[in-house]
Amino acid sequence: MEWLSIENVVAVGTSVLGILASLGMLLYDRRVPRRKLIGYRVQMDSLIGDGASSDPNPRLGEFDVPNMADASLVLLRIENDGSQSIAGGDYTSSEVHGLTAEFTGRTVQAVSVTQPSGIEHLNSHFTDVNGFEYDRNKVYIPRVPLNPGHHFKLLVLLSGGEVDSEVKLIGGLRDGRVHRNSAPQPDEKLRTFSLPARLVSGALTLAVLGLAGIILLRDGNPIECEQGELTVIGSTAFEPVVETLAEQYESKCAGADISVETRGSEDGVAELADLAGQSKNSARSVIAFSDGPMGERWNLEGRKVALSVFTLVVHQDVELGSHGLSLREVRDIYAGKYRRWGEIVPGVKEIADLPVVLVSRGDESGTRQIFQERVLKGWERAPSTSLDCTPPEPAGDTVTRCELASTKAVLAKVAEQPGAIGYSELTTAEERGDDVRRVPLDGNQPDDQQIELGVTHYPYKDIEYAYTHGTPRPGSLAASFLAYLGESSSQDVIRDKGHLPCLRDPELCE
Repeated sequence: MEWLSIENVVAVGTSVLGILASLGMLLYDRRVPRRKLIGYRVQMDSLIGDGASSDPNPRLGEFDVPNMADASLVLLRIENDGSQSIAGGDYTSSEVHGLTAEFTGRTVQAVSVTQPSGIEHLNSHFTDVNGFEYDRNKVYIPRVPLNPGHHFKLLVLLSGGEVDSEVKLIGGLRDGRVHRNSAPQPDEKLRTFSLPARLVSGALTLAVLGLAGIILLRDGNPIECEQGELTVIGSTAFEPVVETLAEQYESKCAGADISVETRGSEDGVAELADLAGQSKNSARSVIAFSDGPMGERWNLEGRKVALSVFTLVVHQDVELGSHGLSLREVRDIYAGKYRRWGEIVPGVKEIADLPVVLVSRGDESGTRQIFQERVLKGWERAPSTSLDCTPPEPAGDTVTRCELASTKAVLAKVAEQPGAIGYSELTTAEERGDDVRRVPLDGNQPDDQQIELGVTHYPYKDIEYAYTHGTPRPGSLAASFLAYLGESSSQDVIRDKGHLPCLRDPELCE
């Protein structure tokens, strides 16, 4: 029987194992729903005061707190052990704070907060304004945003009561819950995986091995490859993503030729629209990427690909502090109201006479159009006065402003020209290192992680669109490449280049 080949047997067996594993996961998830979860555990509860001599496990050395009988230290770990991120708005408390830690029978004397390296921003939430305080036997904890796996710890000094008396974390989450995790004692062996977890893991492992066998044994490629030629035009801010994905696609799919020719969002979309009016067949082999929605006026079909974050940048000599610039200051700068940085940042002698140099993009730039729409709420009103962005000697009463053709050109000029200010896609600016300074707006940092968590009101961001002339025909290279954008590896590339993938989290791009 021809169908009884090794490949088909492996495929059928993998399908059966996948179905069984899926049913097992469904049954398991009915008992343990994958909700938003905050877990807490007591990692230490020890006597340290005058009453420490009554501890059944006596210490070596001296660590007594004078004049405080029955003093004790509790180390309480609070963590996101669910599968979803938790934002400040997810806490259901009607008070300013989000959670309450209660120490039964004891009185709180002092609290210290620690956090793991890499997520230093958590400490900024522990302020009086956010409800962080303690009273009697309770510590009130602010609405701290937590990514999956992130945690912080409270080191609490207590008096009175008994060691190992009850410690509770009180509070609620929208579509989730707060629960106590087990905390192993020093001599206790960590629990192994539960039997259901072992069974499901084993089944999924076999399924993965089966799929690997199919990939190794079958002919062809792991993606639906198509041959032909495709031209990608439009956004220079999204160019690093497109170039990387085009190279990856060509390496996996023999016979595919993808050219990347980015000259700006509006130029790209307009070029696709003009091509569609001349030759529909030629237009079907072109994709135009755009910072923000630009194709609707030409009846082009758009797909949301990513949320792009942009930033203002200044020359490294211009120090603006953690607050950066206010939106009003930015609007006045681009209206030509300021001639020198000393008028914007008074009292800093080093930049008092430094001329303000505006390094802009042309009208065709989506980065500029988003800047005007989201930040300026209008046009860049200062006229273009220079081709090379060099202010006159001596600087006069006219603000120097120039327009450059690409994001990389803007960054290079801002890094080179003292007093320069411009704008760029965030990751491309970060790759310049210390050559330029990224500018917060009204104290909100250009930070894609904070934007993803919903804990910032940073305004300079918009959706990246992929435009085509109509729906690409099935079996075409354009249709295949657009489908490739939704692959997990492609989504990782989009994120690595500093954008937030719409297909992975559609709510970000609403």
